[in-house]
Amino acid sequence: MPTYKYEGAYASGEKVSGVVEAVSRTDAVNQIRQSCEIVLSIKEVPKSAARDPLSRLQKISAKSLSLTCQQFAIILKAGLPLVQTVDLVAGQCPDKNLSALLRQVSEDVSNGWSLSYSLEQRGAKSLPVTFRETVRAGEESGDLQAAFQRMADYFERMNKTRESLLSALTYPVFVIIVAVAVIIIVMNFVIPTFSGMFTGMGVDLPFATRALISLSGFFQKYTLVLIAAIALVILLLRLYGTMEKGGPALARVQLNLPLIGNIVRMTNASQFAHTMSTLLTAGMPILQSIEVAGKTMGNLCMAKDVLDTLPGVEGGRTLGECMGYSKELPPMLVQMTSVGEATGSMESTLEVLAAYYDNETDIQTKLAITLLEPMIIVILSIFVAFILVAVYLPMFSLYANM
Repeated sequence: MPTYKYEGAYASGEKVSGVVEAVSRTDAVNQIRQSCEIVLSIKEVPKSAARDPLSRLQKISAKSLSLTCQQFAIILKAGLPLVQTVDLVAGQCPDKNLSALLRQVSEDVSNGWSLSYSLEQRGAKSLPVTFRETVRAGEESGDLQAAFQRMADYFERMNKTRESLLSALTYPVFVIIVAVAVIIIVMNFVIPTFSGMFTGMGVDLPFATRALISLSGFFQKYTLVLIAAIALVILLLRLYGTMEKGGPALARVQLNLPLIGNIVRMTNASQFAHTMSTLLTAGMPILQSIEVAGKTMGNLCMAKDVLDTLPGVEGGRTLGECMGYSKELPPMLVQMTSVGEATGSMESTLEVLAAYYDNETDIQTKLAITLLEPMIIVILSIFVAFILVAVYLPMFSLYANM
């Protein structure tokens, strides 16, 4: 839909400027006249200007967003005008991409754009939909400061959850990388040395030794091919995940994996509860909150189940009742949502539920890591034992024939 920038005036003579979205210039003029009596000028904003190149930047981290929202909340609480607030936050923001984006948003706001509209145009690709929609809800409810404070808490929780997960995965990932590197070195450089020595012994080599030499020969010839094949498989899976049928199929596989499926389900339930609680508290209507919450969920199957509730809720049924038809959403999430609706305290109920799922996700992740570590050790021990047996058996055979 085209965007129009206008200048107008009230009957008192006071001038005003801003932007509107409309299907035509005539429709834009009609919209403008609902708020001011006289339209002085109006022109269409080129699409290249409405969609800024900064919107193609990489996603901004939850840590940066949490700090930025906290700064917005503090400065707005002090009573500073919005344009000055955006300028101050842009100057203090440690993230260069976010700082540059906010400086352009400041210019837009000073030219009459609303903060939410500018964020939508400038940061559609780099800012989370939760951030943009919560700002919009805060503007519409007239409590932008409280909306930013809630988002600061929301993104701080998201950042802590992410850091906790990365911290738990650091050790096993490091061990796996080292193990793969050691295997490649042993197969390409160590075993060939022993292979020449075994050939000169003049004895029949045991099966284990012959298998090890063959495996070493394979690695020597096809290490790069193997790495390329793995990279190609990962790339194809990613491409398949972007397809209409591929994304839901991979999401369903995720949910059915042992241990990992449970973690994915709880993580997405936590994301839904956090987002819904934040948006509803900010004053966003429930239909719009459901749509945004569904879009923020990482698993496409669970996201689809949430978005499928929209027609039912729009038709007058409760959200809990519509969620009850889902095969993927956790039963507790469905039941507690129904309880929150029945008691009129959905925001607080979802907030408590989000904290519960955060804790359960942390417990399940630590359990999975606890089980993964001994599995890695056992696999490495079997590999080392196989090499030792394959190396020493020919020596024992040689000593027996002496």
